[in-house]
Amino acid sequence: MKGIAMKDAWQMFVNSALLALILATAMLRAESQVVQDPPFGRPDAIVDLASREGVQLVSGQWRYHDVKIIDADSRAVGPDLKPSGAPTKTYDYEPRAGVAEFDDSRWEAIDPTTLDQRRSTAKVCFNWYRINVTIPEKVGNVSTAGSTVAFEIVIDDYAEVWVSGKMPRILGQPGGEVIKGFNAPNRVILTRNAQPGQKIQLAVFGINGPISYSPQNFIWIKSATLDFYKSPKVALSEIPAQVIKKDAALDEIVPAGAKIEKLAGGFLFTEGPIWVPRNEESDGYLLFSDPNNNLIYRWTQDGQLSVFLTKSGYRGFDIGEYGQPGSNGLTLDKMGRLTINQ
Repeated sequence: MKGIAMKDAWQMFVNSALLALILATAMLRAESQVVQDPPFGRPDAIVDLASREGVQLVSGQWRYHDVKIIDADSRAVGPDLKPSGAPTKTYDYEPRAGVAEFDDSRWEAIDPTTLDQRRSTAKVCFNWYRINVTIPEKVGNVSTAGSTVAFEIVIDDYAEVWVSGKMPRILGQPGGEVIKGFNAPNRVILTRNAQPGQKIQLAVFGINGPISYSPQNFIWIKSATLDFYKSPKVALSEIPAQVIKKDAALDEIVPAGAKIEKLAGGFLFTEGPIWVPRNEESDGYLLFSDPNNNLIYRWTQDGQLSVFLTKSGYRGFDIGEYGQPGSNGLTLDKMGRLTINQ
């Protein structure tokens, strides 16, 4: 009975929070917004990895290598929609230098002041930039202990970022470790609790583009920094709402005095929230439906809002006749797969 009571209490809390979010946003019209990757705001300290002083402070050394396209064996798609069919030929690349144990000691060591030098071969081409950094005790007058550290890099034209041998990614992710956009900054949170002496490996895969245009130009780094935040800013605002407790078991789930906060705004209607737990690929995040606009959004703990799934519901010719063509309730099945209620 206690478990049932706690479940009911939790459902009441979720419903109250959702109602508050709906009431806070239901009358808002669509607004123009500047999308910034977290952490938000101005950092408290910056290490410029395109300067000798910055690289020296983190005991780093940039290394560089071109990427070569090679022939490779593969398999055609099978009945299971996986590469389980007949043998076939495809293409791959080398070196595969994102992994942590990769040995780049024989690569070209490059001066950080030459990161803006045009490199690779033009046309359809790729390259690697790698550096190992060690968190210093201080950056300027700012102590680094306990701070949040973000790596920001702008590559002409696209970039993918591996951190200590991993490149976490998820459906709908805008930037971060994966391509952000044409000459757009990639920002990756390296740690939310930095410690002096902590070692982090960065491997950046540069891509010339637009790929289908096959441009006669080259790959180069426009900027590369480590941004330190003592108190990262997450865009939350309290709203005038009250949590009314019907069961004392709610205290075991939500602390007494908990406040309802507005996570995002500008929607006509929202519903169907589900929290997706953390896994090896990503931190936990919140999914919710915007049924009027036929979208599912993803909100991260850092305050970033992005489209997780477009055309989440109806896709018919007469979609304009429906007030809410999108998905409604969301949940996870026993295997952790998203299940959508239409």
